[in-house]
Amino acid sequence: MLLLPTGQVLFTDGSADIEVYTSVGNADPAWAPAIVSVPQSLTRGTTVTISGTQFNGLSQGAAYGDDAAMSSNYPLIRVTNHASGHVAYFKTHNHSTMGVATGTRRVSTQFDVPAGAETGASDLSVVANGIASVPASVTIQ
Repeated sequence: MLLLPTGQVLFTDGSADIEVYTSVGNADPAWAPAIVSVPQSLTRGTTVTISGTQFNGLSQGAAYGDDAAMSSNYPLIRVTNHASGHVAYFKTHNHSTMGVATGTRRVSTQFDVPAGAETGASDLSVVANGIASVPASVTIQ
């Protein structure tokens, strides 16, 4: 099982049959990561520090019996360009913690803005355990 950034669960048992589970419910807003600080202007080809709460979600991820585990306790940076609607994910690294369920403790991570990132006004969200933060408005230069 793999928890996807959309909140869906991808499942395979080693056969050619792959399943995707989509919940009919919604995540509790209290579970979502929250952005406290991110620069409003991002420059392509740079590394940026972002801080907030719950960046590593509430659990370590998914497990299938005793033979497979897929971690999702790390933040993903999702950027949606206003003009095109394109969605991109930026690489994160140098997390201040890998602990889960950090509550109101302020944490941080860094992310790389790709040199080829689409420029312009965008929404930036932090996604952990398939749950997205409220987006922050940024402009990619």
